[in-house]
Amino acid sequence: MLVELTVELVQPLLISKIIDEGIAYQNSSVVLLWSGVLVAGTLIAFGAGILSSFYASHVSQSLGYDIRESLYDKMQSFSYAVFNRFATSSLITRLTNDVTQVQDTTFMGLRFMLRVPLVVLGSMIMALVVHAKLGFLLLLTVPALLIFIIWIVKKAAMLFKKVQQRLDRVNGVMQESLTGMRLIRVFVRKEQEETRFARHSEQLMQSSTSAMRLTEITLPFIVLIMNAGIIAVLWFGNLEIRAGSATTGEVVAIANYSLRTAGALSALSMLISTFSRARASAGRINEVLVTDSESRTATEATKVSGGIREGSLEFDSITFRYPDMEVPVLEDISFRANPGETVAILGATGSGKSSLIQLILRLYEENSGVIRIDGRDIHELDMRALHDSIGYVPQEVLLFTGTLRENIAWGMDNVSMEQVIEAAKLAQIHDTIIQLPNGYNTMLGQRGINLSGGQKQRVSIARALIRKPVILLLDDSTSALDVRTEAALLQALQGMSCTTILITQKISSTLNADLILLLDDGRLIAQGNHKQLMENNSLYRRIYESQFGEEGSHVGSSK
Repeated sequence: MLVELTVELVQPLLISKIIDEGIAYQNSSVVLLWSGVLVAGTLIAFGAGILSSFYASHVSQSLGYDIRESLYDKMQSFSYAVFNRFATSSLITRLTNDVTQVQDTTFMGLRFMLRVPLVVLGSMIMALVVHAKLGFLLLLTVPALLIFIIWIVKKAAMLFKKVQQRLDRVNGVMQESLTGMRLIRVFVRKEQEETRFARHSEQLMQSSTSAMRLTEITLPFIVLIMNAGIIAVLWFGNLEIRAGSATTGEVVAIANYSLRTAGALSALSMLISTFSRARASAGRINEVLVTDSESRTATEATKVSGGIREGSLEFDSITFRYPDMEVPVLEDISFRANPGETVAILGATGSGKSSLIQLILRLYEENSGVIRIDGRDIHELDMRALHDSIGYVPQEVLLFTGTLRENIAWGMDNVSMEQVIEAAKLAQIHDTIIQLPNGYNTMLGQRGINLSGGQKQRVSIARALIRKPVILLLDDSTSALDVRTEAALLQALQGMSCTTILITQKISSTLNADLILLLDDGRLIAQGNHKQLMENNSLYRRIYESQFGEEGSHVGSSK
């Protein structure tokens, strides 16, 4: 770039020599000599420009890659509470559109933005060298223009930040509409959703128009001022030529430097929108990168190596509230599950059942109390080892585009086909899979759309079982299963040597549990096995009778 710039700044000086020493004296040899130098310099500048573009492109693409990697790593390190501060659509925009803005501006910056101020500065210096008095005219116009451009950049950055925020909202509406397409059709909300999208899209258009309108006034203003400066150079240059204190070549050189300065500043004005948008995007990227993950895992060194071995689980006076909420979701919860036992958790919606499981997974951190696994504080366990020892089936099943085999083996390396089949059999999904045309190689659509709700649940359960977990967490994961399939699944789980925590709304799932926890409004109001709760807790009896009828209360289980 410096080679290219040097040639560009020397060219007006060479043209001045051609005029004053060659054309003025009709000396063709001088004209040919300096013309040859001019052509040679142009070819050198052309080659330097190609190399400059190559390296600018390489650097900008590499920077974009590094930023995306850093952003994604940072998002993965967020605790669940911090992750929920950012809308998913906003994180996607930052990871794609905002990074692209910074990446493109880096290329423009290396290729042009750094070159523009050097052209302006170099032109002013060369103009003063050629003729101090005429060069001073150029020196007067540039600072005023630079102050104006800096003001435009700051103003435009704020406007483009609003543009990116409006883009977040548009992406959010699109994400909700596309994922909820089935509900939109069923509830006949097509027109309302189109109106909502149009409203947010119009707001994005208005914000973009305001930002672009501001940046577009820069070019006419710069052209006006620089043309006035060039006219002044030509006017006073003519007077200097008549007075004998300047040559025609010097005036032409000063005018040439003024034109180059005007061209550079005009290019800068066109780059202002790019730079301003990138400044806003860089701020949004930085907002994610500097966010504290607020996870003890990130700050505490691992005190105990290795994963879970036995699987005992103890909650000791656990109280938990979600960030920015005053009312606890769980309050003073205490219970113990021995290795290999099955714990069933019952409770109304909003009683804190899923929150309890999220604390075991350390997606959130408890506010007080201690959770112990194998007798050790859960925070003393390495997070990776903790999760490797736990099988988790979420309430909302999430399957990925790929084969059934890939979905069952997801999260595990070097899994054999025999292990996949064994997990599928335990999850009561094997017989269904082998009836499909391509068996385990059947491709699933987005979010497993070509499977029924019960089939998706069983595939998700197989994904957890293939890990051979020490602790198995089932968050209402049998809700879509019929009674017969659910009974077969629970029977298969009893044959596994793992501690099972089962959230359920079905009393049939709790009959043979070693421990049943009854939650109500975040409090543990009763615990025991089925027989004990039937004898001692009226709420449990009412739930049982509502599902089985009063005559069912006389049908007990072995526990």
